[in-house]
Amino acid sequence: MANLGFRVFENFERPRKDLVEAFRDMPVANIDDNMGRIACVNSSIKPCNDAKLLGTAFTVKVPFGDNLMFHKALDMAKEGDVIVVAGGGFKDRALCGEIMMNYARMKNLAGFVIDGAIRDDETTKTMDFPVFACGVNPNGPYKNGPGEINVPVAVGGQVVFPGDIVVGDRDGLIFIRPEDAEELLEKVEAFHEKEVVILDSIAKGLGLDRTWVEKALEEKGCEFIKEVK
Repeated sequence: MANLGFRVFENFERPRKDLVEAFRDMPVANIDDNMGRIACVNSSIKPCNDAKLLGTAFTVKVPFGDNLMFHKALDMAKEGDVIVVAGGGFKDRALCGEIMMNYARMKNLAGFVIDGAIRDDETTKTMDFPVFACGVNPNGPYKNGPGEINVPVAVGGQVVFPGDIVVGDRDGLIFIRPEDAEELLEKVEAFHEKEVVILDSIAKGLGLDRTWVEKALEEKGCEFIKEVK
């Protein structure tokens, strides 16, 4: 009988490395603009240092303040994987610290995303290993389980599947389904080119077309009053 809630799925399909790499240095905001502006994780999960994140989601679901399955994931994950831990946003007990981060970096993992707390904050800030989390707490974790590995999880208000492409920068974090990636790439690249033209126009003192503002207000029925009595 299946042991629901305490399972390890050992294999999942990872996207092509070149497909993942194509998103390197793409601003998360630009990606989200081309995903309906509803795809980023919420602001509870923040970057813990300046290292940009890019890799493949290796998902873990854990009880509040318990990292037994996180440790199992750390041994299982492969080069380029991002360990994504669904910890329910619990911040009263850290799920990892600098030892686990350094071990992951030694294995060439791509980073951590933790919907929970970390510790060793000062060290984490200076590391070149990307870590996203929603808090800091010196209380260490329990190691009792249960938990699940490589199942769909909820992190920061978004559903994450094993094998999703993970992109993170100082603005935030986004997950991309591999089957959507190629079409999305084309849209984001075109979007970015338009932004470059706009910024160049501003830098040259040529201004910016703002006629759309008045048009939008008029279409929405905004009333303009010249004097306040």
